[in-house]
Order: sequence, then C-alpha cells, then structure tokens
Amino acid sequence: MNEFSIVCRLLGTLFQRDPNDPILAPIIKMVGEGKLSQLWPLEQDELFNTLKNSVKDLAIVEADYQSLFGGNAPAVSIYAHDYEEIKEDDVRQFLIARGMPVTDSSTDSFGALLLAASWLEDNSAEDEVLAQIQLFDEYLLPWAGAFLGKVEAHATSGFYRTLAAIARGALSALREELSDDEKSEDTEAE
Repeated sequence: MNEFSIVCRLLGTLFQRDPNDPILAPIIKMVGEGKLSQLWPLEQDELFNTLKNSVKDLAIVEADYQSLFGGNAPAVSIYAHDYEEIKEDDVRQFLIARGMPVTDSSTDSFGALLLAASWLEDNSAEDEVLAQIQLFDEYLLPWAGAFLGKVEAHATSGFYRTLAAIARGALSALREELSDDEKSEDTEAE
C-alpha cells in the first residue's frame, strides 16, 4: 500500500465508521497518541495536533458523529446523490466495471468513495490513474467541498471539524498527485 492508498483508506474509514467501531480503535488510539501524524505523508501537523487533542473524550466525538451522520435525521448527508446529480447505481457500475467487489451498502458515500479510491490504487489494472481520476472528477470532487463545509458548520466537536479540514487538504494533494501521475504516464507513452 502506498501513500495515496493509505491517505484514502484512513480518511475513508474515519468518515465511514462510527468512532466506537472496533475497527477504528487502533486508528483513534494512534490519533490520541500523536502517532498518526508521524505516518501521515502530507504536511498537516497543526491539524493533526488539533485532532489529537479532540479525541480525549470519545463520548463527545461519538455524540458528534451521531448528530452529524447517524439516525433518521442527520445534520449532514454523507451521500453524493444528495449534493449532485450523481446516481448511486452509476458509482456502483463504475466500480464493478473495474473489478471491485461491492456489497449491498451504498457506494456513493464520502467514506465509501475514498475507500474505493484506495482499492483502485491497490488493485487496478494498467489504467488505474485514469480510473482514479474519473472517480475523483465525476463522483467525489463535485460535491466534496459542500459536504466538508457542512461537516465543518455542523460539527460540535473539534474532531470532525478538523477531520474535514484534513480531508479538504488531502483531496487537493491527492488530485494533484493523480495529475502528476497522468502526465508521467503520457510522457512514458510518447
């Protein structure tokens, strides 16, 4: 797994799962101990210091998660189709066409799309960069800014406000990396 995949996987998992989910326990522990920032490939140390301080009371983070994304009336929708004319079935077919195994769970949530980007990085065929660019440009970036803005506006804990800021910077860096990869592939093809 390379840095692109790690960033997508960590952010996807943090947005996709409840903070009390056992899968998140080691990640939350690393955040609280300041160890995740040491492994993070992007220059976001100040944000990670803020994130570290925000996980001291996991009950507050859990309540914030439920208010933001849980229940029948979440403050913020995590689904692309609620922001743009992106159909969940289009995302699903895009991923299936690239060989990604999908479940019955929605494929157009913010976290699921980041996890899909990680999977594409780790498992795609030779057109991986083009597939990742398509995922970012058609299914993730058109609504990510609105989603992250709503998270920042509605979050009551520093954890999700900071996580949104980290994700915003990471998405920009990841998309730039994809552009660089595409240019180097074009140069190699010439």
